[in-house]
Amino acid sequence: MKTTVVLGLLLVAILAAAPAAWADRAEPAPATPAPDRYLIQPGDLLVVSVWKEQDLQSEVLVLPDGGLAFPLVGDFVARGKSIQQLRTEITERLKPYVPDPVVTVAVKQVGGNRIYVLGKVNRPGEFPLSQPVDVMQALSLAGGTTAYAAVNDIVILRRENGIQQTMRFHYAEVERGKDLAQNVLLRSGDTVVVP
Repeated sequence: MKTTVVLGLLLVAILAAAPAAWADRAEPAPATPAPDRYLIQPGDLLVVSVWKEQDLQSEVLVLPDGGLAFPLVGDFVARGKSIQQLRTEITERLKPYVPDPVVTVAVKQVGGNRIYVLGKVNRPGEFPLSQPVDVMQALSLAGGTTAYAAVNDIVILRRENGIQQTMRFHYAEVERGKDLAQNVLLRSGDTVVVP
């Protein structure tokens, strides 16, 4: 009986120590990458407000040239900036007029960030880009390809610095989990063409 009790206590001690012993051997959890930040585009409707300043609260439309105007701040370029970058710039420009300004910037309506899917898809058209979307997800938004689509000849059109660029996309390879690098995240203004 005494041996059974001792063995039982020894077993309890071993089991209690096991998690600590295995903790050193456990692999660390993979770091979750930070999601891509939303970048302001022409056509976006923003709400900008300064705490305790009633006259410094308004909805602002980002103009086609990417600029916007705000009282005391004046005109400046918002296109391509994140919400945090915009908040920081407005705060810095307000400091000569408002002591310690607390600025809030929010996107009320996404109007500028859009992608386009054309060709042999079930629902061609333009789609708002409110979060990062890759080529496969864009095809899904368009209802998938039709039976007659040349899925291995898909092209992504992108304009950078005024120059049109093309990228090839082979659906069958990505579907099989190969050459996944071609399943790029789309940018505002990109067009996916399914012949």
